[in-house]
Amino acid sequence: MEFELTASMMCADFGHLEKEIRDLEAAGIDSFHIDIMDGRYVPNFAMSLNDLRYIRSATDKPLDVHLMIEHPNTHIDLFLRSLRHGDTVYIHPEAEYHPSTTLQSIINAGLTPGIAINPGTSVETVMEMLRIVDRVLVMSVNPGNAGQMYLPYVGQKVEHLIRLKEEMGFKLYWDGACSADKILEFAPKGVDGFVLGTTVLFGKDRPYADILQDVHALNI
Repeated sequence: MEFELTASMMCADFGHLEKEIRDLEAAGIDSFHIDIMDGRYVPNFAMSLNDLRYIRSATDKPLDVHLMIEHPNTHIDLFLRSLRHGDTVYIHPEAEYHPSTTLQSIINAGLTPGIAINPGTSVETVMEMLRIVDRVLVMSVNPGNAGQMYLPYVGQKVEHLIRLKEEMGFKLYWDGACSADKILEFAPKGVDGFVLGTTVLFGKDRPYADILQDVHALNI
């Protein structure tokens, strides 16, 4: 089974951010996940546009930018101008009056369009958008904070989306409470990638290379 691993940079040590990036690159991380939170769509503030720009300047790896903000179309050009071809931008459909317009802006900029689906959002309400995005990010926790508990009912939604992947033409990614057992269970079923935060990757007092080696060992 093949799967991608992306580092949730809101969990990184910002006092040594350049070292964190270098260590993760050396460990074999596939991409860097950037959570932008405005304190309105979610009850928390997280990474800023300047954080995104710094990480973009410090690595050649792809960025996955997860916009947890109200009305992203209002500010989307600021983010798009800070990214490169190959980077992904996820929006939450509920945060926008006309999400397809925002997704088209992402496509026109030559970036990878994606939607993030909250635990309480049904697949049926985003079905039309599944045909125009390249990536779907399934939230297994409510967005806004790291270190939350996995919501078991999300597993059925993931399996529903796995069945739609080929027809709709998107890749499927898992975000939130991503443990080794979830990777072992859902990667063989068809989940293409996993966002790693405090559950597996950060704050473990172990080298990132050792942790990622253990995770990749699940691929045997």
